[in-house]
Amino acid sequence: MLTKTFTATTGPAFTHLLNIVPAALISARNFASNPSKKAMSVPGVEKREPIPEFDASQLIDYARLHWDDRVKADDPTVVRLRDGILAGSRSALASGITLVESRHPTKRAMGSHLLADLLAAERKRFREKGPSSLIFRIGISGSPGVGKSSFIEALGNELTNNQGKKVAVLTVDPSSATTGGSVLGDLTRMQNLARNPKAFIRQSPTSGSLGGVTRGIHEAIVLCEGAGYEVVIIETVGVGQSEVSVSEMSDMFCLLLSPAHGDELQGVKRGIMEQSDLLIVTKADGELEKKARLTQTEYVSALKYMRPRAEEWRPEVMSASIYKPETIQAVWKTMNRFWETAFKTGLLLERRNEQLTTWMWTHVQDEIMAVFKRHPEVLKKAPALERDIRHGKITPGWAAESLLRTFFGL
Repeated sequence: MLTKTFTATTGPAFTHLLNIVPAALISARNFASNPSKKAMSVPGVEKREPIPEFDASQLIDYARLHWDDRVKADDPTVVRLRDGILAGSRSALASGITLVESRHPTKRAMGSHLLADLLAAERKRFREKGPSSLIFRIGISGSPGVGKSSFIEALGNELTNNQGKKVAVLTVDPSSATTGGSVLGDLTRMQNLARNPKAFIRQSPTSGSLGGVTRGIHEAIVLCEGAGYEVVIIETVGVGQSEVSVSEMSDMFCLLLSPAHGDELQGVKRGIMEQSDLLIVTKADGELEKKARLTQTEYVSALKYMRPRAEEWRPEVMSASIYKPETIQAVWKTMNRFWETAFKTGLLLERRNEQLTTWMWTHVQDEIMAVFKRHPEVLKKAPALERDIRHGKITPGWAAESLLRTFFGL
């Protein structure tokens, strides 16, 4: 009866969501109505109260905590932003990225429809122009203080002023402990590039995201492509796991390194170096120039003992300085050579196909956790379990198992 009600009142996509998410509530209802099943109990822990019946309206309200089925593809906001982004409007692009980053169900639905329209336009361009219609996605990371923002601004100025490119920079900024938002450090440091009409800079707070890569960055890349940007640079806070995440959404991953040698070389994790297509030693000027050259030599030697990320390209090590434009130009030439190699050998399309699958499962994990935490019975039971953990009555593992059983109605 409930399934028929869902089908009659919702669209196909929303019905699919209802079949997945509220299934836990339906199972819980069946469990509560089956007297043959005994509730799981542990000494010192209160027994769970029987779960009440849920009607269709309650299940729909619960599902709408995740997705608003009332938003349609022809929604005026979606149409306005789509047309603006395709026309190259930076304000429309910024608003579109806000939608795809949001966890609000209505904005999420708008963002999904917007992405669908832009992906359709991208497929059309691909059919007409082939792989040459694809833009260059460059991931850049490095430890704090290595000069990521300064380097990106210098590279962006080179591309926009001398190479005639439109450049988008997506930076993942540490979250403010007070507001939870971006601290906007990169925007204040890249003032010249921010004023460039051929450039677009967007900060996104990590908001606790694992590895410093915020949710929605991959979708933001798609929006930048729709707006006509030819190069998209993704920068992270550089906290270890973020490098792996960025390498899984970029065509080329570049790791920035400070001038250092000797034991300091051990501070760079082997796994991060293996993910890199290009290593760049920054601040190669003045008193640090000699040290930067030594660091470059040491990393060249270290890479000889590491397996390259792809057979088609062996990682290179370069040194650069924002005060020496010729070094920035040399870096771009190497990046462009990688792009041409990846394009000709098929490495580009191979990576992109793998990345799409990886990010699908990443989103599945994120959404399952979001849905789990919004489950009404989980919300009701979690505080008591947290209290019992603090009092030493149960283990965290048992509490997690109890919440999972509650979610699935077992």
